[in-house]
Amino acid sequence: MRNIIYIILGVIFGITMYKAETASWFKIYEMFNFQSFHMYGFIGSALVIGLVGVQLMKKKNARDVDGQVINIQPKNKSITRYLIGGIFFGLGWALVGACPGPIFVLVGAGLYPMLIVIVGALAGTYLYGIIKDKLPH
Repeated sequence: MRNIIYIILGVIFGITMYKAETASWFKIYEMFNFQSFHMYGFIGSALVIGLVGVQLMKKKNARDVDGQVINIQPKNKSITRYLIGGIFFGLGWALVGACPGPIFVLVGAGLYPMLIVIVGALAGTYLYGIIKDKLPH
């Protein structure tokens, strides 16, 4: 039953992204050219909701689906880590025209070539999982 709730929430999120045009290449292009506030407003809203959500999880000792308390640890703030990660993320976003969230929305909207992008994103995530312990912290 819990999985159905997650699927329903994911579908609602996808519909919201599609209707808000946040998966639109043109809106993303306008954002990077500072021609529209639309995407900045959507991203800013997500940031505020995420910030409030994390603070509530910390305050309430929230638990994951297995019943374990979610322990939110501060991340290592190495400049190299964020610089390299940001470059890969930005290059991927520029080449594809979408960040990871909207690629699923775009497949749902009928843009099936995005399935290639999903395969690439999953392969990159898998590769990172293999080599992350070997990378400098």
